[in-house]
Formats: sequence, structure tokens, C-alpha cells
Amino acid sequence: MRRCWAALGSLLFFVIAPGTLAVYIPWSITGWHLKSAFLGLDALRVVGAALVFLGLIPLVESFARFVWKGFGTPAPVAPPTKLVVCGFYSRVRNPIYVALVAIIIGEALILGDERMFVYAAILWLFFHVWVVVIEEPTLDSSFGDEFAFFKANVPRWLPRLTPWAGPASSGASPNCNCPDRILGSRSDRFDAHFGAPPQ
Repeated sequence: MRRCWAALGSLLFFVIAPGTLAVYIPWSITGWHLKSAFLGLDALRVVGAALVFLGLIPLVESFARFVWKGFGTPAPVAPPTKLVVCGFYSRVRNPIYVALVAIIIGEALILGDERMFVYAAILWLFFHVWVVVIEEPTLDSSFGDEFAFFKANVPRWLPRLTPWAGPASSGASPNCNCPDRILGSRSDRFDAHFGAPPQ
């Protein structure tokens, strides 16, 4: 039952947060009007479509992982009780933020609208400030060495080529040796503000 409510909450928040950032705001900027392809290369529209598709994968999977591994939602009002360090979080600490920016850049390439690049840059800057000023200090105080260990092994923005195998792979205590290891915390609410689990 708890997972059922978490799934419903995550679905609602998915519509509200990523729906606003990756659908409503881009629509308000562009009206979905197709301009000439950048540099006259229609192939760039194909690249843009690929970015949108590739961005949707970690976006959807990460929301689902909140439910199945974190027993909660990305919404601040109903945060997960666990810090998830598996799945796409074993490659990058902010997979949902990265996914949203990738989707918006993809939309810019599809539509041939340079304003979307400006929007993507502003959104990433907001995410970066939010993470550095609010999330990471809070998680440092909440998780201590556990979060520091995670942070030392998983990049903030540029994904690892290979997934982090978990604390045991770096010589941590033996009870932390599962790639799907979940570290307990209430702090998921912070990155969850825009759909990403904590750093």
C-alpha cells in the first residue's frame, strides 16, 4: 500500500515538475513552432530527438526508483526515507537534473530555437546553485561520512563511464557491498524539489 501511494504521488509530481520544466515552459517560449534547422542541418533535429529520448530514460527510471528503492516520492511533501545510490545514481548524483537539461537541449535542436539553449543554461545554473548551496551542505550534515563517500565516488554532473559498484568497491565496511545499497535519510526532499534524489 505504501508503494502504491508513493507511485501515485510520484506520477502526480512527474506531471507537475518535469512537465512544467520540459513541456509547459518550452511551449510558452516556442509555441512548438519549428524554425529552420541550426546550420541548415536537418541531421541536428535527429540528434535533438535522440537527446530527448535518452533524457527520458533516466528521468522516468529515477522517478520509479524513488518508489521502489526509496519508498517515497520526489515531492518535498512526501520524500523518500532512503537515499538511493543505485541505478543512474551510481553514475551521476543528479540524473534527473541532467536528464531535464538534456531534454531541453534536444528540444532546442529539434525546433531550431536558440532561446531554448538560453533556457537550458539558466535552468542548469539554477540546479547547480540549488545543489551547491542547499542540498550538499544539508546532506553533509545528515549523512556525514556516508554522503562524503558517495560524493567522492560519483560525479555531480558528468556521468561516470562505469557505474559505481557501491561502498564496498572503495573499501568501506562490508555491510555496504550491494550495488543497490540504499542509505537511509530524510534529505531526499531537497533534490526532489525538481525531481532528483539527493546528492
